[in-house]
Amino acid sequence: MVKICCIGAGYVGGPTMAVIAVKCPSIEVVVVDISKSRIAAWNSDQLPIYEPGLDAIVKQCRGKNLFFSTEVEKHVFEADIVFVSVNTPTKTQGLGAGKAADLTYWESAARMIADVSKSDKIVVEKSTVPVKTAEAIEKILTHNSKGIKFQILSNPEFLAEGTAIQDLFKPDRVLIGGRETPEGQIAIQALKDVYAQWVPEERILTTNLWSAELSKLAANAFLAQRISSVNAMSALCEATGANVQQVAYAVGTDTRIGPKFLNASVGFGGSCFQKDILNLVYICECNGLPDVAEYWKQVIKINDYQKSRFVNRVVASMFNTVSNKKIAILGFAFKKDTGDTRETPAIDVCQGLLGDKANLSIYDPQVTEDQIQRDLSMNKFDWDHPIHLQPTSPTTVKKVSVVWDAYEATKDAHGLCILTEWDEFKTLDYQKIYDNMQKPAFVFDGRNIVDANKLREVGFIVYSIGKPLDPWLKDMPAVA
Repeated sequence: MVKICCIGAGYVGGPTMAVIAVKCPSIEVVVVDISKSRIAAWNSDQLPIYEPGLDAIVKQCRGKNLFFSTEVEKHVFEADIVFVSVNTPTKTQGLGAGKAADLTYWESAARMIADVSKSDKIVVEKSTVPVKTAEAIEKILTHNSKGIKFQILSNPEFLAEGTAIQDLFKPDRVLIGGRETPEGQIAIQALKDVYAQWVPEERILTTNLWSAELSKLAANAFLAQRISSVNAMSALCEATGANVQQVAYAVGTDTRIGPKFLNASVGFGGSCFQKDILNLVYICECNGLPDVAEYWKQVIKINDYQKSRFVNRVVASMFNTVSNKKIAILGFAFKKDTGDTRETPAIDVCQGLLGDKANLSIYDPQVTEDQIQRDLSMNKFDWDHPIHLQPTSPTTVKKVSVVWDAYEATKDAHGLCILTEWDEFKTLDYQKIYDNMQKPAFVFDGRNIVDANKLREVGFIVYSIGKPLDPWLKDMPAVA
């Protein structure tokens, strides 16, 4: 029986291993993590992450060929294939601060693997890592190998949260990068055999190590670039009276471009886009390519611009001050169908409004009060360190209340901001909400999910990103 061990029980490790277990009943899969609370959650009825379909799979396999454990060294020792899916946060100090990936957790995992192994192993990079990480890991393993042979593979994940299980069941592609040596090819084949149990052969791509590592960063950079492109257009649409949804639709019908990732919004979020682009920027700079680095930096610049433009629009519309006004925030996760708040635009929007002394009332169907308070009080990049290394009890941010109902959030509010495209926000009783708000009542739709004309009929002053402006908003220009 092939044994797989995955180090890191997070958003990547947990779902990926659960799907391998359900699709490969003859393989024993163990997910290990040093966080006792996280492993306890994986072994409970309340999983530590929310992902549609994940619950059923874990319950189906757990205790049969899928296990969650804190006995990291024991299971690494027993495994044939070790996936490493640990945090690779952006460095906050030292060389490459603010851009380079911090490989501290990766390196300690590699040293531990070398330390406890008594048999040959295939070590698979699953975390998003900078190009050439495999080479560094290889050096650590071979210099500490005591005669044991290790093969390093890069197998980046291309999951989208909210559809991760579907993405794993029917991936566009599975990418495996390895050494172009006979031993490297054998290792690639071994991992290919695992995926081939449910993924069609033509969808399993094999490359050299560097291509696999760079493909992941490139894919995320291209996706983020599309979002920043349409968001840049949204600002121009507002200035000219065009409608960004109509423009995006017209552009997306061109088969060379396609319709995906062309929804204008308050900005992109999630654990990968910004981190991977910063990483790409750093790699370009290190390789003497400042013009290429500058090009990719603009994608993040536009994203930051879009968030601050949204805050400025809110403040300018309300007579240039939100001081002591209640603002309802509907949605805090970075997108619908996930509880993930990493790099969510809601953090910057909330902090911008708090900077102008607003009182915030926040509602998100999947995000806890503790998480929201933690996010609003954390330093940049803190979120990407293991949970036990994050600030323990977050200092409660004054002027923020977290509620469990959209109607409660909007009661007596001057304005409401929609920051996540949860389906339930489309079907709220906006007449009821309007009746219970201060007047004039404002809706700032950061996801273009409500019917602005219907809301105007109710009595709201509405701002939708990239849509022709309400006469009221034209009279109160927002200076970015």
